[in-house]
Amino acid sequence: MSKPKKQIHLAAHFPGVNNTTVWSDPAAGSHIEFSSFAHFARTAERAKFDFLFLAEGLRLREQGGQIYDLDVVGRPDTFTVLSALAAVTEHLGLTGTINSTFNEPYEVARQFASLDHLSGGRSAWNVVTSWDAFTGENFRRGGFLPQEERYSRAQEFLATAHELFDSWHGDEIVADPAVGAFLRDAKAGAFAHTGQHFDIHGQFNVPRSPQGRPVIFQAGDSEEGREFAAAEADAIFSRHATLDAGRTFYTDVKSRLAKYGRAPEELLILPSATFVLGDTDAEARDLAKEIRRQQVSGATALKHLEFVWNRDLSGYDPEGPLPDIDPDVGEHHIARGRAQVRMYRDPLATAREWRERAEANNWSIRDLVIETGNRQNFVGSAETVARTIDEFVQADASDGFILVPHITPGGLDVFADTVVPLLQERGVFRTEYEGTTLRDHLGLAHPDDRAGARRAS
Repeated sequence: MSKPKKQIHLAAHFPGVNNTTVWSDPAAGSHIEFSSFAHFARTAERAKFDFLFLAEGLRLREQGGQIYDLDVVGRPDTFTVLSALAAVTEHLGLTGTINSTFNEPYEVARQFASLDHLSGGRSAWNVVTSWDAFTGENFRRGGFLPQEERYSRAQEFLATAHELFDSWHGDEIVADPAVGAFLRDAKAGAFAHTGQHFDIHGQFNVPRSPQGRPVIFQAGDSEEGREFAAAEADAIFSRHATLDAGRTFYTDVKSRLAKYGRAPEELLILPSATFVLGDTDAEARDLAKEIRRQQVSGATALKHLEFVWNRDLSGYDPEGPLPDIDPDVGEHHIARGRAQVRMYRDPLATAREWRERAEANNWSIRDLVIETGNRQNFVGSAETVARTIDEFVQADASDGFILVPHITPGGLDVFADTVVPLLQERGVFRTEYEGTTLRDHLGLAHPDDRAGARRAS
């Protein structure tokens, strides 16, 4: 008997302002006006996507003491945008990236519980950490947490938030026409937590929400991040979107679940993925090359090279050869903790490899960054892209994808209109929503009422 085909999960990532977005394209719109967010969300809901994913920006990008020109528009507050989108959508999940390094559990738990009520059970929290020096300075905490403590704080942060979510149980609110509403159980909402990072106690003032807790996402790829996800997360926002890398990552993370008493289906692997569609595969390939050159300007290429060289390279010609000087391996880094820096553990070896590749292919600095940087994941006709996505999921390279279009806000429209119907014809993607909450869309069980279980025992 043949194995039933897996159902594909699809989500849409509003990309913000960065060099994934081709902001110079005439089709590009605002990245901060609500109409852009609303258009994007409505397209995702029309296509029956599971959720919209919104990144968080607690700072403007900085390098060499300068603010990136691509990022000066900033990014509106996550909860404000998601709350507004709850009013213009009915089914679409609403996922926000909220930092566990520069926030507090009570505040974040209260905001997510409120969003879950406002949306009828559609909220999700992408739990991230941060070590950016200039982000910390926004909060008067520059460098306050060493890297090895970021995940311990995140784990305790999430555990504390769960205690707050679970502090309401059963039917505590009683409506009596004579006296109004009151609490049947005076302990409802009471919490007390003492740990390494948090020592708080009080009364949580938001009743238990439709999902009990928001869906939990995790985006780290380190050893600590994978363990954190296996223990706590409902889904992983992964960067492994090639077939081989995806299958390796998928197998590794899923194999960690058993020791936490969890089944493989309790954690979804959802890599981010970009796409370029054309009437033919050849047309799409040509368009992809054009888009890559629009995404990586000369200035962007030099900034990217500075991640490795740890030097000011503004005097170099991006259309010329790579610098003949070696990277500065000093501790004070020009990017001040940017995440990209961590990708290049040995800058001298990386520089040697890049010089060899550039010389062999006669690449300029810009050519090198284009060729070695992130590529579009799915390029081809709608038929090719639909088939490839299906092959990835059926091969256990992922459980679906979080799509990042290069045009905001209309870049998702063509995917919704051409690829989604083909996936539906294959029988691997829904034609209608079957539940009301995000957990329903993702096939995740509603969390147990742990506080009630403890009380009953």
